[in-house]
Amino acid sequence: MLFKGVLKKMKTELSSQVQYFMDFEDDFIHMNQLLDKEISITFIGYQCLNCGKDKKIYRQGFCYDCFYETPLAGDWIMKPELSKAHLDEEDRDLEYEKRVQLQPHIVYLANSSNVKVGVTRKTQVPTRWIDQGAHEAIEIVEVPNRYLAGIAEVALKPYISDKTNWRTMLKNEIEDINLEEKRDELKQYLPEEVQQYFLASNKETEINFPVLAYPTKLKSLNLDKTPDFKAVLKGIKGQYLIFEDNTVFNVRSNEGYKVNLEILAN
Repeated sequence: MLFKGVLKKMKTELSSQVQYFMDFEDDFIHMNQLLDKEISITFIGYQCLNCGKDKKIYRQGFCYDCFYETPLAGDWIMKPELSKAHLDEEDRDLEYEKRVQLQPHIVYLANSSNVKVGVTRKTQVPTRWIDQGAHEAIEIVEVPNRYLAGIAEVALKPYISDKTNWRTMLKNEIEDINLEEKRDELKQYLPEEVQQYFLASNKETEINFPVLAYPTKLKSLNLDKTPDFKAVLKGIKGQYLIFEDNTVFNVRSNEGYKVNLEILAN
């Protein structure tokens, strides 16, 4: 069976085990059903997620020009503390920035390779945690805009990491941490204007991923260098496909790449 489309971040659904879906323009693939099957991925071109043109992808699924023009790639997205919509100040498109920035945001702890602090819109819980491959996570504060979440994250960074070690996450070299205790420990470092939004009584969310076998050594698939690839799919974690030969493929890092995805064997 052959599917063709532009790669975008896989859609997810939290249940007893995370469910993954590849959303192509004309096809919707339930990726969990492909576990233990041989599949091929063939790179056939680019399609910028903003302008739609066949131009080499630069970052985040955008061509070079769009990356520096679209409001979907503003600096405030990666650095929430740079948000200015609450001040009525435009970065690239004030209407879009108000729509995204001026809504409830969560500062959270997620444990994937280690415990890290992060920021996401409330509507992206638990999607953001799944995308990071976290096996447990908890909210710290819920604030009314992205700026407040950003300054809270910045204040906590000296005391806890804001990065995930993707290699450790994919090897499943994990350690369970009491995130409720960690949350309470970090409260003292929150900025004064964020203290009132502290969440003192919520519980950890546990996440289980559909993985039949974790890799022992990692080889990352680069479609520009290896445009034709095939192997047996053994797992999905975060936004990575994990194959039997220890190859891993970051779907999100390849947004904007047009591919043929074919199921070769049952």
